Amino acid sequence: MKLETCVYSGYKIHPGHGKRLVRADGKIQIYLNKKSQRGMRLKRNPRDVPWTVLYRRKHKKGVHAEENLQKKRVKRTVQIASRPIGDVTVEALLAKRNQKPEFRRAQREQAIKAAKDAVRQQKTERRSQNKAKQEKKPAAPKVKAAKPVKTAAPRVTGKR
Repeated sequence: MKLETCVYSGYKIHPGHGKRLVRADGKIQIYLNKKSQRGMRLKRNPRDVPWTVLYRRKHKKGVHAEENLQKKRVKRTVQIASRPIGDVTVEALLAKRNQKPEFRRAQREQAIKAAKDAVRQQKTERRSQNKAKQEKKPAAPKVKAAKPVKTAAPRVTGKR
């Protein structure tokens, strides 16, 4: 005894029941009854028709909601033994983890101070270079460009 399922409603079709329909592309569609066949022909979405299995699954009605709860599994996180990350060894990672916050803060402030000192030094070097350039070149007096003088247009003589 082979049970089929309806293409539209999703219900079981027992032997001797239902209607088979062969489409032009060769696919066989089996319908439980005229009601489900008509719903398919009218192009109604079975997820929007309340009596179909697909609707009941979508809206978590009845038995289907309980089945999903039983199948749900919880993923457990697995602890992996510590290993080196990039170029940093395991010992270096553990040492960094065990540092006190005060030590880290002091390290950070020291690094900031060193960076600021480097920037200050670069600025002073640039200033001294600019001064040296200015001293080398004597300031040439700027000559103003002569303004073009407009000449009067020639008068056209003629009878008045």
